[in-house]
Amino acid sequence: MAENKSMYYTDYLQLDKILDAQHPESFKHGNEPAHDEMLFIIIHQAYELWFKQILFELDFILQVFKKEKIDDNSEDLNLVRHRLNRVIKILELLTQQITLLETMTPLDFLEFRNLLIPASGFQSVQFRLIEATLGLQMDHRFNKTYYKRTNEGGFDEKDFNKINETENAISLLSLINKWLERMPFFEIDLWKNYHHQYPPSDSFHPFWSDYRNIYKNGLNEREANRINDFDFIFFEDKNAISDGQSIEKPMLSAKALRAALFIMLYRDFPVFQTSYQILDALIETDHQMANWRHKHIDMVRRMIGMRMGTGNTSGRGYLEGALNSHYIFKDIAGLSTFLIERKNLPKLPVELIKKLSYNN
Repeated sequence: MAENKSMYYTDYLQLDKILDAQHPESFKHGNEPAHDEMLFIIIHQAYELWFKQILFELDFILQVFKKEKIDDNSEDLNLVRHRLNRVIKILELLTQQITLLETMTPLDFLEFRNLLIPASGFQSVQFRLIEATLGLQMDHRFNKTYYKRTNEGGFDEKDFNKINETENAISLLSLINKWLERMPFFEIDLWKNYHHQYPPSDSFHPFWSDYRNIYKNGLNEREANRINDFDFIFFEDKNAISDGQSIEKPMLSAKALRAALFIMLYRDFPVFQTSYQILDALIETDHQMANWRHKHIDMVRRMIGMRMGTGNTSGRGYLEGALNSHYIFKDIAGLSTFLIERKNLPKLPVELIKKLSYNN
């Protein structure tokens, strides 16, 4: 009869596998050992472990938003907020980790850099999966031809297919859009007793008729054309955009953006607190990923200057393009453009306030 073995720290963490996974190329026979290659390997392995945890958290979040009905008063959204905040903390840690890599000098890196070619951090499958899971679409990637390479510097066939599969699956951004669209703030029965501040318009819901006027009247002369952006973004009014004016079509629907703006405006209602904090966490996730990219650019500039990346990318130029292009939740961040002062907010009808109350 086999004896039950008690749990042992090394076995539980499988440290034999983890601690035997560092094999510097420069330490192999015939090469000159480069001391800092061990640091380089361990830091990047730690990155990949944290990427795995981010994907684990995102999978939970996706499962919540895939539900047919999401109760704002249930534990689901609170857990989503908690998981997103954990992702943010991990991203903060990843940015700090670059400072440890910077204890390696450019000359230290050159001792083993050529041994890495054509491998590159660009080939981190998990990071591409994080971007795709969040909602970064191929058409919005900087220099998207890089991502479709299966030659040297690109992905092998297995990883290439895995990335394509995730890109074709529903993303967090798409699920957030559906979640926001389902919010029932503007059902007309809830607005029967609404007191208009301005003459009602047949073209707009009672609330948005007033809000549009309040927003328009609060703009200064230099900002006056923002009302055209308002009409285009929240009501898809293409006639609001004059010839020659370029404004990017939002990735979220007008209906979803109206709901998101409403949540931001009335965040002080307890029922909106969790929803607002989720939206804010999505913005912060973008912000932290941008911080990581920016710190990465500074490190690359210091290490290799204007040289090409080991994976045949343009090095710093590619990273700078990605920094500027790879914002996923910019539609939500951009809602600040359309806020008004609290004191000017339309007073909500009693019927809606009751619906927003925990004691309805």
